[in-house]
Amino acid sequence: MYEDDSKSIGRRVREIRSWRSLTVTEAAELAGMTTAYLSMIERGRRPVTKRSVLENLARALRVSPAELTGKPYTPSDAPSAEARAGMPAVEDMLTGWQVGEVPSALGRPWGEVRADVKRLNLVLRPKAEYAEQASLLPVLIRDLLAASAVAEHRKDALIGLMSAYKAAAYLAHDLGVAGLPVLAAERMRRVAEELEDPVWVSYSAYQRAQLLSGANRARQYELAVQVADMTDSRAEVRGLAHLTAALASAALGNGESAQDHLTEATQLANALDEDVSPWMQTNFGRTNVDIWKVSIGLELGQGGRVAEIAEGVNPAGVSASRQAAFWIDYGRSLLGERRTQGSGLEALLVAERLAPQKVRNNFFAREAVSNLLVKARRDAGSRELRGLAYRMRVAPIG
Repeated sequence: MYEDDSKSIGRRVREIRSWRSLTVTEAAELAGMTTAYLSMIERGRRPVTKRSVLENLARALRVSPAELTGKPYTPSDAPSAEARAGMPAVEDMLTGWQVGEVPSALGRPWGEVRADVKRLNLVLRPKAEYAEQASLLPVLIRDLLAASAVAEHRKDALIGLMSAYKAAAYLAHDLGVAGLPVLAAERMRRVAEELEDPVWVSYSAYQRAQLLSGANRARQYELAVQVADMTDSRAEVRGLAHLTAALASAALGNGESAQDHLTEATQLANALDEDVSPWMQTNFGRTNVDIWKVSIGLELGQGGRVAEIAEGVNPAGVSASRQAAFWIDYGRSLLGERRTQGSGLEALLVAERLAPQKVRNNFFAREAVSNLLVKARRDAGSRELRGLAYRMRVAPIG
């Protein structure tokens, strides 16, 4: 069955606007959009397809963007339910322990812990296996904290902790657990200080910038540029920082700045020997920069140009999670034109096959499917569309 429309952004915007005692016209002016456009969003006739629209609406209504997206979503399948159920234990480990504190529970042998770090980095995160990450992380973080107190394993355990905290940050971000991404980023900063290496300091600083809430894009841009200018960091980190700065610029409506940072990232990627760097599973390289170009083009409203860029991208070399992100954005670019809506839906289905949990928890993918369902009331909706909507628990609105 479909979820009711209480989770739809249109209904939430309408309810919060009314609570703020704002007319549609007043709210639209505050958000920098036309009254007609906001009215269509509220009635489910126009999807929110850009971060800037979501964030401008949140700013106008004086709420966080997360309050408008409706996350965390009602679990749509068993893995989603397991992931949600596992998050309190992840939160307990992040809030209850920090670097330098050793849990009293007896840790496992280092070989087992190291194997789990490898599984997290090479299997669970690349495939966006949320449920298994939520199950593994509390135990893994505990054991890595314990191992970091043993001189023989200290450095490897701290680097493993960096990976585990990163996984916890992005898992919480994708599932919509407020507060945890920032806390996990702070834990990464403490690990970097313990490692006493500028490479890790810059890496943790990048993660802080990337995980910063969309409620403050200007600050995100500032932090990302600081990392991009760190000359003693790795090229992968500087490149990723330029990509984050580019997306922040696009969300702020500054296309020229976004292009400048994309150019810098492209140059850094072209200087690498490998197309996709294996360092810390960042996926940075020429292919990943092209994937970011698609995302940033969508944010800048480049429409058909985005589809042209995407058609020249072969995402096979990056992780399944990053491939899914590419297919989500490619699909969204195709859904803007009636003649390519079928291809857009197919792209979303490709993304779902690659990383179902990622797709079903992606706000923009859900908005796209919801909008297609509205149109399907007039035009016979396909079985594939209704199946995807069912798996997402997305209801037709409007």
